[in-house]
Formats: sequence, structure tokens, C-alpha cells
Amino acid sequence: MPDRARTMRRIATGLLVLMATVFLVAHRYQGLHPAVGYVMAFAEAAMVGALADWFAVTALFRRPLGLPIPHTAIIPTNKDRIADTMAAFLRAHFLTPQVVARRMGQMNVARAAGDFLANPDRRGTLGVRAGAAELLAEVLESLDPERMGEQVRAGLKAQADRLEVSPLIGQVLQAAIADRKHLPLIDAAIRWAGITLEANEPMVRAMIHERANALLRWTGLDERLANSVLDGLYRLLAEMLVDPDHPVRGKVQEGLEKLAHDLVHDPAMRARVEGIKHEILNSPAVGAWWQGVWERLRRHLIDTARRPDGVLAGQLGGAIAELGQALQNDPRLQWQINRFVRRSTVGIANRYGDQLVRLVSETVKRWDAVTITERVESAVGRDLQFIRINGTIVGGLVGLAIHAIDLGLR
Repeated sequence: MPDRARTMRRIATGLLVLMATVFLVAHRYQGLHPAVGYVMAFAEAAMVGALADWFAVTALFRRPLGLPIPHTAIIPTNKDRIADTMAAFLRAHFLTPQVVARRMGQMNVARAAGDFLANPDRRGTLGVRAGAAELLAEVLESLDPERMGEQVRAGLKAQADRLEVSPLIGQVLQAAIADRKHLPLIDAAIRWAGITLEANEPMVRAMIHERANALLRWTGLDERLANSVLDGLYRLLAEMLVDPDHPVRGKVQEGLEKLAHDLVHDPAMRARVEGIKHEILNSPAVGAWWQGVWERLRRHLIDTARRPDGVLAGQLGGAIAELGQALQNDPRLQWQINRFVRRSTVGIANRYGDQLVRLVSETVKRWDAVTITERVESAVGRDLQFIRINGTIVGGLVGLAIHAIDLGLR
């Protein structure tokens, strides 16, 4: 029992002892003055009221003086019935769909959440942000990296398997050609070809020398042939680069347009592209590459989340603040969220109300008699001691009134 309840019990008991002492003193000196009779009557009735209320209060929790008096120790003796009654009361008056809906209808849960989240200076909001970042870090650390990476890869692969990439590539290529955005790519390819040819010029000359016959090599014409071939290639690439209407560029343009058309409309081309896609997705090399990418991404996310003022924490904070502002300022969003919360809560009360009250009932039933007595007495014990004090005072006043009436009737 808490100290305050224990103090009130001592006061009530002390008041009873005081009334008994007053009664004994008044009884001894009752002939000294007529007023002593009033004092004795007050003290006598006060003792009766105090003892009656002490018995009533004590009988709730235990047997008075340990005597097996019927209808005492009411709470420990009837704890199972009390548990069932409490559960039935909760079910009938608090967990009905009508009560829950009426109560939830008076609450703007979305607005309250928005007020909480929109203020970035609140310690609670900072705690939400830090907690979310720490939770993300702990989840990423607790997962098996290889297994998680494989699951992510399998999920991406399943999505890619369902996506036919050939028409998508063809449509992107058609749009690029229509907007002439492919021209810089052609120019880049021509420059790359020129740089590659220049870097591999010795290999080209060696190939021409090897394929020339002995007469050309003996006369030295193979070197002139190699020079002519290389010069012709350099000249062709230069002309293609500076002349937008060069015939070779036109052939490249036609080839790209046909490729874009076939990617969208040619079943054979689409099947070949899908086959290449499946080969790439199922390649062990791609799997190993993805595992490395995933591990680097995972470690980066963990390190970023663990930094309180890092980018991820700031992004989480900004996202939380934006969500709070949206909940504050968007009545339609508030209405939708409040309706969802209300329907969900009513559904929980309707579907799981019996299980909730059964949990209350079974929990109370599992308590032993001493536990339930202590918990109830600790909750209401102080008020019950006031009953004893009030009973003492009221009893004394009633005794005083009866004594006065008795003297008046004589």
C-alpha cells in the first residue's frame, strides 16, 4: 500500500483510539457537568461508526481479525467473478463499435499527428527521426547480407522478367531519332572510331603486311598500301564527322530507324532481345556484380543512418516535416486518414473486442488473492480510509443528536 494510504489508515485508527480514550475519560467524570454527557455520547457513537466502517472496509479485502465471518474478504474470494464482470462491463460500454466510432469521430488524429511532425524543433520529432534512422541501421545490420542481396536481386529479376524491354527500347530509340537526339551519339561513335583506329594503327599495318604477297613486300608496295588504307579510313571518318548528309551517315540513320521499328514490331527481334535479357539476368557474373553493389549500398546506408546530422537523417527529418505540413494543411488528406483510422479502430473493436476483454478477465483471474487485494487496495485504499474517518465524525454527530433528543424528551 502506498505511504499516503498507510498514513490515512493510521489517522483513521488513531481517531478511533482517540474516541475510545475520550469515552473512557468522559465516562469517569460524567457527573461533573451536564456537558460531559454530550461528550460521552459523541465519543460512544463515534466509536460505533468507526468500528462499523472499519469492519466494512476491512471486509472488502480480508477477514476482520482473521475470523471466518460470512461475506468477508469479498474481493479475494470473488476475484474470478469480479474479473468476468469487469470484462463484460468493458465490452458492453467501451468496446462497442458505436462507442468507438462516436469517440473517434470527435478526434482529428491526422491533424494531431501533423502538429507533432511538422515542428522540427520538438524533441519528440527529433526522436522520431533519430529512431527511424537507428531502426533502419539495425535492420540492415541484422539481415544476412548475402541472403538479402540475393532476395533483392531475385525481386528485381522477377520484375525484369515480367517487363518486355524490346518495345521499350524501340520506342525510346524512335523518340530520340524523331527529336534528332541520336546525332550527338553518332558523332561520338565516329570520334571513338577515329581514336581507336589511331591507337591500333600498328596492328592494322601489321595485318596488311601479313596479307600482302611476297612481290608487294619485296617491292615495298605493302607499306604504301597500308598508308593508303589508313588514309582512306581517316578521310572517311573526317568526312562523316563534318558532313551531316554524308551517305554513310544516311546508311547509319536508316539502320537505326530499321532497328527501332524491328524492336517494336518484329517478333523475331523481340524474341532475340528477350533471350539476351534472360542471359544477362541469369549470368553468374551479373549476380556477383550485384552482390558487390548491394554490399556497398548497405554499408553506405548504415554509416549514413548512424550519423545524427548526416544526409539520411536530414532527409528523414525533411520528409517527416513535409508529411506533418501536409497533414496540417490538407483537409481532404485529414479526412481520408481520419476515416481510415476510425474504420480500422472500429473494425478492431468489433473483431477483437471479445479477445481484448477476455485478456483482461484471464489476466485478473491469474492473479493470486494477495496480488489482487494489494493492487485494488493500493488504488482506492486512501479513499476507503476517508470513509472510516467520515464514519467516525458522522457517527459522533448522530450520537450527539440522539443524546440531545433523549434529554429533551425526559
